[in-house]
Amino acid sequence: MSTKPSQPALDDISKRIVELLQEDGRRPYAEIAREVGLSEAAARQRVQRMTEAGIIQIVAVTDPMQLGFHRMSMIGIRVSGNPREIAQELTTIPELAYVVVTLGTFDILVEAVCENDEHLIELIATRIRTIPGITHTESLLYAGLYKDLYNWGTR
Repeated sequence: MSTKPSQPALDDISKRIVELLQEDGRRPYAEIAREVGLSEAAARQRVQRMTEAGIIQIVAVTDPMQLGFHRMSMIGIRVSGNPREIAQELTTIPELAYVVVTLGTFDILVEAVCENDEHLIELIATRIRTIPGITHTESLLYAGLYKDLYNWGTR
């Protein structure tokens, strides 16, 4: 996620294209075109423009548990100094799937995806807490994932 000024609102056709791709990112352009009333070339161009503008990404979303990552945690971090600089440094840690600067109890929230508890302990103790400026971490271990959607932004 970026701190750039917001993009112009998408028109209804582009929103529908996004919805169709959220349902199936491999949906053929011909099918998308039929659904939204455009030519195949026009549908392809819209998807390309939205991708190049950073509005959408077409990626495979995995289930970490199915891939052997059995410990997930949200970690609240307090810092001294500029949280944006520390957040930028945290983005280099591969186990962190989500890094966001917040305005509240914590300065930064990160989501860690680890193989097990030992992996999580190592991550926090030797790679997160050792970053200069980090003064406190609090781990919120996931006991169950009940909702994880990627279909926001069009309705």
